[in-house]
Amino acid sequence: MFDAFAERLEEAWKKLRGQDKISEANIQDALTEVRRALLTADVNLQVVKEFVADVEEKALGAEVISGVRPDQQFIKIVNDELVAIMGESNVPLAHADVAPTVILMAGLQGTGKTTASAKLALHLRKLNRSSLLVATDIYRPAAIDQLKTLGEQIDVPVFEMGTDADPVEIARQGVEQAKADGIDTVIVDTAGRLQIDTDMMAELARIKATIQPHDTLLVVDAMTGQEAATLTRTFDQEIGISGAILTKLDGDSRGGAALSVRRISGAPIKFVGMGEKVEALQPFYPDRMASRILGMGDVLSLVEKAAEQVDLADAEKMQEKILSAQFDFNDFLKQTRLMKSMGSLGGIMKLIPGMGKQISDDDLQKGETQLKRSEAMIGSMTVEERTNPEILSSSPSRRRRVARGSGFQESDVTKLVSDFKKMRSLMQQMGQGNLPGMGGGGMPGMNPFAGMMGGGGPRPGFRGPGGGKSKKKKKQKKKKGFGQL
Repeated sequence: MFDAFAERLEEAWKKLRGQDKISEANIQDALTEVRRALLTADVNLQVVKEFVADVEEKALGAEVISGVRPDQQFIKIVNDELVAIMGESNVPLAHADVAPTVILMAGLQGTGKTTASAKLALHLRKLNRSSLLVATDIYRPAAIDQLKTLGEQIDVPVFEMGTDADPVEIARQGVEQAKADGIDTVIVDTAGRLQIDTDMMAELARIKATIQPHDTLLVVDAMTGQEAATLTRTFDQEIGISGAILTKLDGDSRGGAALSVRRISGAPIKFVGMGEKVEALQPFYPDRMASRILGMGDVLSLVEKAAEQVDLADAEKMQEKILSAQFDFNDFLKQTRLMKSMGSLGGIMKLIPGMGKQISDDDLQKGETQLKRSEAMIGSMTVEERTNPEILSSSPSRRRRVARGSGFQESDVTKLVSDFKKMRSLMQQMGQGNLPGMGGGGMPGMNPFAGMMGGGGPRPGFRGPGGGKSKKKKKQKKKKGFGQL
């Protein structure tokens, strides 16, 4: 997501490096690169023209600030404009004073509307809001069964009346059921079509008039690029919507939808889908998205992801183990699974400022592979070996057994144990405030998993103990702080 866009913007910053101030003469090449970046991202042409004009006006009118380079000042202006076109701030989901809050989900077929309904219900449960999913899509084969399956998966009830009932009546009775059961929020999943048609809009209009939703959310596929904005505007004109959910933003999308929807349609993006998992729905924050686009990471989202998964009591116990060098393979597995529950390795790394530019997709893939290899080897260890890695160091026969059981070579197990011991020693030193490598040798490792991901030699971003350079220091400090959440 946004990788090609970010690379193009990098070219814009380069045009202003070495200049003493922003002028009408030297800004034109930078603006050309910004324009190309937006067009490459499939941003609506009208939005591109307005964006570039606004950036030029503010850049030329900006005061020269002592100590701030022109390229840095230009980045700040672009960042502010990105935030502005995406809506300035997060627009929260409606919450009625008198329950239930009614949310109507609309959209074309294939946008992930049914899955988005379940994701939204799970998001609300995290906020201690109960939900009822209502299945009114009687046209698409297995649509009702899909919603029921998702409801069971997240333990949220589903109201349905089969495929012979009138969708309007299903929606009405679903809301009445929620009132009777004291449920906080009703999420009505409606039928989609392959294209906008009169019948579809008429049915949506009848459902909306009957249940009077507090929020009408259009689910839009980010892969459609600037067409997403046009679609949102059309739905708003036809039935009236209060916001959009942008799905598949983690896929091969160029980002144009996120940058076009609010400006063209006037409807705010309230949530974005960042993966296929039911947990992969995030509230949309324009400032955070702008930060990701510019390669500055998104620490707030990373912290929120961690807060959902990390138990404070467990974190304190883990910190004690790190300080006393008692961190073992059981703890490593626990931390690895925790990281997986937060999303893909690549998704997490790109939330850390600077990581997205320094770690390639190839490095991330190798890191994922190394983690899987390590898990396989640890899975072949006995309980005693996991708890006390030292016994593997002194027993070749144990290492050979682990290698046979996991399908790897004895040398792989030997390296795993060696890297783990070095990593544990490093973590203990860091926990005590000692930072190895200050002033010369560089700081090895990238995070508590660095030794496992080091593989067969130094690679940028994934270095085993002893292989890092001084520029990795900030990453290690970030990971230490993250572990204490």
